Amino acid sequence: MLLFEFIHKKFQWLIKTNIDTKIKYIIMKKAILSIGLASLLFFSSCDVLMEILNSAGGTTALTQSEIVEGLKKALVIGAETSSKTLNATDGYFRDKVVKILLPPEANVIVENLSKVPGLGQKTIDDVVLKINRAAEDAAIEAKPIFIDAITTMTVTDGMNILQGKSTHKTGFDSTAATMYLKDKTYSKLVASFSPKINASLDKKIVGNVSTVSAWTSMTGIYNKVAPFIGKPKVTTDLGAYVTKKALDGLFYKVGLEEKKIRKDPFKYASDIIKKVFGSVKK
Repeated sequence: MLLFEFIHKKFQWLIKTNIDTKIKYIIMKKAILSIGLASLLFFSSCDVLMEILNSAGGTTALTQSEIVEGLKKALVIGAETSSKTLNATDGYFRDKVVKILLPPEANVIVENLSKVPGLGQKTIDDVVLKINRAAEDAAIEAKPIFIDAITTMTVTDGMNILQGKSTHKTGFDSTAATMYLKDKTYSKLVASFSPKINASLDKKIVGNVSTVSAWTSMTGIYNKVAPFIGKPKVTTDLGAYVTKKALDGLFYKVGLEEKKIRKDPFKYASDIIKKVFGSVKK
């Protein structure tokens, strides 16, 4: 009943206006599409949604293709938001969840700083800052790759995503769209992120020193001492490590955006409705 009340309030004023009938039809159809998207994200059953839309829309009932188009719009918003957020300065570095720390293999260096002449906490902090800056530089590369995967999504894929169906999890998956994007884009993202991250790691930032050179210097100093303190050498490929961690953080953010859309779909629907009605006034 709440959904019908929502629809009624949104369109009551429209019915009373003197706008041309054809324009009213277009506005109502697009707006119901937005509401349809919100409903389908909220309800796990497609049959329930179609019944709601058919009852509410009458002759303006939406097809599955139209509903999926609404889903694509929402996913584009989520993908763009995630990419933009991480691309900003401190997008990774100041976010405790996605911040990229030194490779686990390097923990032995941190634990033995006092035993290695020439190394200190500042060296560690500088490297951590620089690898996060490299990830932030590369984050913007995700946007066109995500959008390509979203726009080529089939109706079947879209309906499965809306119903929370995923090959990664049994039962309802609140990150079904994120898993779909990961399956479709991961190899392309690695190919796109890797050169950008490596270029950033090679870039001389502070004191004419690049991240790679700082990492190489740090591990080099440590590796000379390692045999004498009975510890293993560190030989991590920094570029590959940062690329993987950057993508882990990216998909984490995309998953959060998807969950927000599912939890509060009317927030996104309302934004689209405003755009639709606003375009008529211009």
